[in-house]
Amino acid sequence: MDYILQPWPWYVSGPCIAIVMYLLLYFGKTFGMSSNLRTMCAMGGAGKRVAFFNYDWQNHKWNLVVVLGAIVGGFIAHYLLSNPINMDLSEATIKDLSALGFSDFGQSLLPPELFSWDAVFSIKGISILVVGGFLVGFGTRYAGGCTSGHAITGLSSLQLPSLIAVIGFFVGGLIMIHLIFPILF
Repeated sequence: MDYILQPWPWYVSGPCIAIVMYLLLYFGKTFGMSSNLRTMCAMGGAGKRVAFFNYDWQNHKWNLVVVLGAIVGGFIAHYLLSNPINMDLSEATIKDLSALGFSDFGQSLLPPELFSWDAVFSIKGISILVVGGFLVGFGTRYAGGCTSGHAITGLSSLQLPSLIAVIGFFVGGLIMIHLIFPILF
């Protein structure tokens, strides 16, 4: 049981991902979370009004199992497999977090300053959710897929556009955390 509670090393998790991707590619399937929203909208009849959703979603409903697995797996990981230990943070990280207004360093992966219900239901929190949701949706559609689709499926099948997209995701993340995040918080 201790093995499950600890982070898995790369030499275990990496081959597991490789095996799954090999099987998906072998059977002609692709993996990505954003395509599931399109499938759910098409299942609900959105194809009658919007041409983008008018496609044969029957061939993609298998991917909805991924969404269900993510929900069930997240629940199991949080409530049954959590390892409640404090994280050992460097003094420089604690200093930087303190300057940004955070407290309880290393107590939680989800700091209450960002993820409590009070923070989410504030004007600032709702604004960030709406604007962030729009940007993620636009970016996913513009890039032709989400981070998981490009980084896992696209790179596994050696697609140059996916490599460019993944580099863009990392650059965008660096810009967000170093330039935009300090302004917002």
